[in-house]
Amino acid sequence: MSAVAVSLAFVAKPLMLPIDRILPSKIWPDAVFETKKFKLILASIQEVDLIEPLSVGPVDRKTGHHLLLDGHLRLLVLKQLQRIEVPCLVATDDESYTYNNRVNRLSTIQEHYMIRRALERGVPPERLASALCVDSAQLMRKANLLNGICAEAAELLKDRQFSPEVSTALRQMRPTRQIECVELMIAANTLTVPYARALLMATPSEMLTAGRRRPVDKAVSQEQVERMEHEMANLQDQYKLAEQTYGEDILNLVVARGYIGKLIDNPQVMRYLQKHHEEVLEQFQTIVQSVSMEG
Repeated sequence: MSAVAVSLAFVAKPLMLPIDRILPSKIWPDAVFETKKFKLILASIQEVDLIEPLSVGPVDRKTGHHLLLDGHLRLLVLKQLQRIEVPCLVATDDESYTYNNRVNRLSTIQEHYMIRRALERGVPPERLASALCVDSAQLMRKANLLNGICAEAAELLKDRQFSPEVSTALRQMRPTRQIECVELMIAANTLTVPYARALLMATPSEMLTAGRRRPVDKAVSQEQVERMEHEMANLQDQYKLAEQTYGEDILNLVVARGYIGKLIDNPQVMRYLQKHHEEVLEQFQTIVQSVSMEG
């Protein structure tokens, strides 16, 4: 089987581009200069300079300009600071829609890597904390976010937003338990500190890291903890079962919805159901509407 060449979406190394050759793809109102986010980016660049390069499209051969794909606020800040050049990642094609479709807020783990990179470059923690508008203790929690977290759990969390205190709870568990708990939190769409601590309390002692003792809330009896363990085990089994059958269930639901939709679109069938089986018709309409909304 022959190897397939994979082309990169961006030039491998950032290029220094003149700021006046970068065209933003959106116009910001003047009020943006007074927002907390703008001031935070301004303070960060003033203190530690630009950490993440801008992302731009390929050069327009006629004008020599690049369309800005990501980094609009950073560009505004750099213009205010009267910078002349800026490092940019340059796309290798002009398909900005696909790229923009994937631009999200900075995830917690991405922020962790940026902080680590700045510290490794020799930026003093106090200066970095000032730039990010956090205290030094919070900065170090962000910097040590992945200490004791297994690679598989970190991979599951890489695009998520969560508190460093979630990592504090996870690192008290063994790797296999970390993965189980992260999967449960993602499935429930609840990456919160209370939920992480509840999972920690429901973790059997043998699944904790060496030397760790399971925290027990004084208001929670041993019987309640054991019941929580049992319910958590059942929830994990149900989650894995649902995960295995999810694709097939959705396919069956879509097929059923299409068939039911054709039935109630038929005037004769509609009249018959309205006359003889009104409750069945209501259920059919609910199915069609709910599946359409999910799609």
